[in-house]
Amino acid sequence: MTKITDQLTAILADTYALAVKSHGAHWNVTGPEFFALHAAFGSQYEALFEAADELAERLRALGERAPRSIQALAKATGIEAGKDDHGVALAKSLRDDHRMLSKACAKAVKVAQEAHDEPTADLLIGRSEAHDKTAWMLDAVGG
Repeated sequence: MTKITDQLTAILADTYALAVKSHGAHWNVTGPEFFALHAAFGSQYEALFEAADELAERLRALGERAPRSIQALAKATGIEAGKDDHGVALAKSLRDDHRMLSKACAKAVKVAQEAHDEPTADLLIGRSEAHDKTAWMLDAVGG
């Protein structure tokens, strides 16, 4: 199980980091799209925090510990902090992160299926679908 739990831990860290980044976007967004994006980013960070909880609980069900600190999560993530507060730039940055996470989930699905771990595969398929949908929505902001 080590290979899948390692991937789950990385996906959890990236999910949590993206939740924090989305929360920061919610707080700091500027531009003519402010009201729509402020609400959208709020919904997105709430969904991501919920997803992080599901991923952590799956790790526990597999007998592994979830990261215990923000330092452990930060060390395990590949998500970079945003640099621009303008709505379209924020949306594009978050879109790219969602696309990256979708690919990581899809890769981990194969590992889970090879290990005959269908519950983990199912969870990751759902996460991949959620990231794809959010990326599509964020892509629409840029026109």
